[in-house]
Amino acid sequence: MQVKKQEKTLSRIGRKPITIPNGVSVEVEYGGVKVTGPKGTLEQKYHPEVIVKVEDGVVIVERQSDNKFHHSLHGLTRSLIANAVEGVSEGFTKTLEIMGVGYRVAEAGNGITLNVGHSHPVEIQPEDGVTLEVEGNNIVKISGIDKQVVGQIAAEIRSKRPPNAYTGNGIRYQGQQIRIKPGKSARAAEA
Repeated sequence: MQVKKQEKTLSRIGRKPITIPNGVSVEVEYGGVKVTGPKGTLEQKYHPEVIVKVEDGVVIVERQSDNKFHHSLHGLTRSLIANAVEGVSEGFTKTLEIMGVGYRVAEAGNGITLNVGHSHPVEIQPEDGVTLEVEGNNIVKISGIDKQVVGQIAAEIRSKRPPNAYTGNGIRYQGQQIRIKPGKSARAAEA
């Protein structure tokens, strides 16, 4: 009985075609893709050793060979282009919750002002193409068309007061579960 040698299939994501929604256009340029949609325009650069084609309303990403470097570029390029298409058609949103007694957030012009236990209020201004919305006094919504920029600004805001592992106070992503550690007295009582 002869056993067939399995082919390496490292990039399942890279082989998926990206469907282009109505109202979105994708132009392939040398070393980059220009994606235009109802929410704006994004340009995404990619490595010149990856082949990107637009055929029949889908974007197809291909690699030149089966070596590991081309496999890794294949999946990465497909994900970046898919994020650009989703960003110009629907946009991306991250929601942060501020938990703690006396912790609050307020709008200040285009940006926000955080009162999270520091000796001074912390002011944060958004980058171009990103909007910061405040709901109540403890929820911040960051929205924009570029997934990387939205995630970066959300991470910067969260870094001003990350969640405390003992009390749970701080800035967390909405829906994030924080595992509370037992303090000294709780550990001493168990022993």
